[in-house]
Amino acid sequence: MLQSLASNSCVRLIQSHRSTWYFASLVLGYLLYLIFGAVVFSSVELPYEDLLRQELRAIKKQFLQENECLSEERLERFLKKALDASNYGVSILNNASANWNWDFTSALFFASTVLSTTGYGHTAPLSDGGKTFCIIYSVIGIPFTLLFLTAVVQRIMVFSTRRPVMYIHTRWGLSKPLVAIVHATLLAMLAVSCFFLIPAAIFSSLEENWNFLESFYFCFISLSTIGLGDYVPGEAVNQKFRELYKVGITVYLILGLIVMLVVLETFCELQQLKQLRKMFYLKKEKPQDRIAILEHDHLFFSTVSKRATSQNEDKAHPFVSVPTLASPNDDPMIQ
Repeated sequence: MLQSLASNSCVRLIQSHRSTWYFASLVLGYLLYLIFGAVVFSSVELPYEDLLRQELRAIKKQFLQENECLSEERLERFLKKALDASNYGVSILNNASANWNWDFTSALFFASTVLSTTGYGHTAPLSDGGKTFCIIYSVIGIPFTLLFLTAVVQRIMVFSTRRPVMYIHTRWGLSKPLVAIVHATLLAMLAVSCFFLIPAAIFSSLEENWNFLESFYFCFISLSTIGLGDYVPGEAVNQKFRELYKVGITVYLILGLIVMLVVLETFCELQQLKQLRKMFYLKKEKPQDRIAILEHDHLFFSTVSKRATSQNEDKAHPFVSVPTLASPNDDPMIQ
C-alpha cells in the first residue's frame, strides 16, 4: 500500500514538473555533447599537432646547425615577430607582399565578416583608432544587421514558404503539416545545392590549394557564421581579379546567410518542431485561465464592496427608527 502511494506521488511529481525535467535533460544532453566533441577533437587532432611540432623542431635544429653564426635567441625573436605579424594578416614572404589587407575590397570583406559575426580572424585592426572604431561600428552595425536580416527574411518567407504551402494545401487538399515538411525538405536541398555544392566546386577550381572537401568546409564554416579563418579565399599569391573576387565573396556571404535564415525559419514553423520546443519551455497562462481569474477577482471584490457598503449603511441608521421632525410644533409631547 505504501509503495503504491509512493509510486503514485512520484508519478504526480514528475508530471507536474514535466517541463523542468525535460529542461534538465536538455542541459545534461548539451553538456554531454560538448564533452563528446572535445574527446573526438582531441583524439583526432592531437597526433597531427604532435607531428607538426616535431617537424618544426627538426627544421629549426637543422637551420641552426647550418647557420652557426645565428644564435637561437635571435632566431626566436625573429620568428615571434613574424608570427605576430602573420596573426594580423601581414606575411613576411616575398610572394605574398603584393596582397594588401586593407584596400577597399579587403576592407569591405572585413566589414561584412564583422557585421555578420563570422569573423575569420585572418586580418584585424592594428592601430588603436581602428580597434576603437571596430567596437563602435560593431555595436551599431550588428543590431542593424539583425534588423536588416529579419526584415528581409520575413518578406522572403511570405513568397518562399507560406504562400506555396497554403496554395498546395488548398489546391490539392493535402495535409498542411505534410506539405510543410516536404516543402522544407525540398527548400533545404535547393539551398545546399546552390550555396554549398556549386560554390564548393567553384572555389576548388579558383583556389589552387583547395580541394572540394576544403571548399565545402569553407562554405559551411562561413554560412554558419563560425568563421574559423583557417581557409580564406582570395589570399593566394597573384590572385587574378582579386578585387572583383573579394566583392563576389562578400555578396555570396550575405545572400547565403539570408538563405540559411530562411531555411531555418521554415523548419522552425513546422508543427512538429513547435511541439518539440514546447516540451522545454515554461507553460504560459492560457487566456481562458486569465479570464476566469479576472472574473473571480471581480466577483470577489464586488461582493466585498457590497458587504462593506451594507455594513456602512447599517452603522449609519439606528435600530429604532425616529421620525424626522419638520418643526418643534409637530412633537405630540409639546402639543
